[in-house]
Amino acid sequence: MSENYYERLVDEDALVAYLGEHLGEVDEYDIARHQEGHSNETLFVTWGDRELVIRRPPPGETADTAHDVIREYRVTNAVADTDVPVPTPVLACEDHDVIGSDFYVMEQLEGDVLREDEPERFADPDHRERVGEELVDTLATIHDLDYEAIGLEEFGRPEGYTQRQVDRWGKQLSWAFEVTEDEREVPDLHEVGDWLRDNVPDEHPHTLVHGDYKLDNVMFGPGTPPELIGVFDWEMATLGDPRADLGWMLSYWRDAKDPDPELPELVTRFMEREGYPTRRELVDRWESRTGYEFEHERFYRALAVYKLAGLGEMFFRRYLEGNSDDPMYPKMRDRVPALAARAKRIIEGDEPL
Repeated sequence: MSENYYERLVDEDALVAYLGEHLGEVDEYDIARHQEGHSNETLFVTWGDRELVIRRPPPGETADTAHDVIREYRVTNAVADTDVPVPTPVLACEDHDVIGSDFYVMEQLEGDVLREDEPERFADPDHRERVGEELVDTLATIHDLDYEAIGLEEFGRPEGYTQRQVDRWGKQLSWAFEVTEDEREVPDLHEVGDWLRDNVPDEHPHTLVHGDYKLDNVMFGPGTPPELIGVFDWEMATLGDPRADLGWMLSYWRDAKDPDPELPELVTRFMEREGYPTRRELVDRWESRTGYEFEHERFYRALAVYKLAGLGEMFFRRYLEGNSDDPMYPKMRDRVPALAARAKRIIEGDEPL
């Protein structure tokens, strides 16, 4: 990271003054940027004897309209006193004179985020099984919340959520295709989009949804057996359709029988090992915990892969226009058609749960 980029992320003097005013002056502090993640920026702050995390949008023109960290703070604050485990929120700031954007502060949790591999302490079948159970049980807890009781009744429009998801991602793809179809076309993706539009469920439950729930957006505590201690990255949370959350989580979960992943850069494979629950077992457990059935499962699983393809195609457009040097983006030339083929397999019943 260049020094110039860090200076765009944080004005240290202004931030230190703000934290001192609101949290008390300290003799020693440290601020560092967290390198993981592809959306909002994360800063680790040691403030005296407190370990804190700051979330802010990336610098630039998107900061005012996207990456809504105040929304993320609001939902985290609302669920903090429920059975959903989240880092303790501390402060939210909408004064752009401090670091140039909205931001919020939360307590830092200690544990492991399972991205590239499992911790050695989880490497036996019983612990692996518990990782999957904790993951799906926590999702069920989110979907079971009485969102009105915690002050989130105006947090979204659950009616029509699923239709809006299909429409939104169709528009995202159309934007990407304006440039990418000059390089290569993805006819399967048009077919998938047409099928999704024709098969949107008429009704769905109305619950709080996380919007980006998957294994690497949660943290497990430092001990055993595995205990899920925190759910992160709530910026896409709203009121909507819980089955869309489940379908998204399943799109990242691997079964031992699966072919090679279409997006190896973003999908890890350690949950193929002995002991981890299958997708079918995760669905069964979610159904038993929530009382909902995973109806229209092919729709929701295909929608998740369609959204992944949409992300990839937008990455590819940015690469073609010279707006990114991310080495993953040019690979979307082949990755997106592979994702489209997977969505078709799901639709046609060739990739069952």
